[in-house]
Amino acid sequence: MIIVTATDFSTRSHRALRQAGLLARARGAELHLVHVVDEDQPDDLVRMEEREAQRVLVEQIGSMPELHDARCHPIVIRGHPFDGILRASAAVGADLIVMGAHRKQFLRDIFTGTTIERVIRRGKYPVLMVNNEAQRHYERVLVPVDMSETSADAIRFGLSAGLLEGGATLLHAFSPSGKTRLISSGASAEVISGYLESERHRAMEDMSNFLVTHEFGTQRWCLRVGEGGPMQMIARAVAEKRPDMLVLGTHGRSGLLRALIGSVTEEVLGCTNVDVLVVPPDRRDLRSSKVATAAYSEA
Repeated sequence: MIIVTATDFSTRSHRALRQAGLLARARGAELHLVHVVDEDQPDDLVRMEEREAQRVLVEQIGSMPELHDARCHPIVIRGHPFDGILRASAAVGADLIVMGAHRKQFLRDIFTGTTIERVIRRGKYPVLMVNNEAQRHYERVLVPVDMSETSADAIRFGLSAGLLEGGATLLHAFSPSGKTRLISSGASAEVISGYLESERHRAMEDMSNFLVTHEFGTQRWCLRVGEGGPMQMIARAVAEKRPDMLVLGTHGRSGLLRALIGSVTEEVLGCTNVDVLVVPPDRRDLRSSKVATAAYSEA
């Protein structure tokens, strides 16, 4: 496993770097620390910043406890932050990018127009956004599933990267199509309740079949289904479970943004520290690449 960690030397970036270090040590990974120098400035200043960044990276490798016993290599690259991260990740065959959130704010502000958003859109790699302090194991993980191949890809990657070793709570939201008709026809509360229970039971069976079909049945899963939209259920589950990581599969390069922006409330993200692992659809041209991680935080 090859891990790439990118840092801007900020406190927020250090949090992601420490998490990446723990991941590297636990998996015997090779760890590359990357700093991107802005090339849109005089050459003398660029060269000076390159030398200083190299020095600081070496200093971090020697002083950060989470990096001890990890095979670390400093890299300084020129360019814009997201472009430098992607070029460094491509150079080592990246499968995972770990990034530090630039600030504790609503997902609309975190994802839109930031380095994280651009890496997700353009990089085609799974991205772990670190909000928590570094932790050796993720113990309370929520994984929304819609029974698609994208959901399977997200679970499969989480397992292969060792991020779901302790199991997880799988969430599925169902929308009972007949509920409105029953209400408009004047059906009794008992009839409506029975119908909803049957839909909930069917959704649970669908989740069980999904796990068996994709050979996930041997893992320790907690299954949770609920009526409503996907993001409403995610918000409720995050508020109730207080997870340390949320795993999301995306349906394409902009699917995450369409799903998240304006859907998860500020209160949910504001009152909990949640790391978010975003996994794009599996691509054949990425399957043979090595696993990599990049940790980056904007100032």
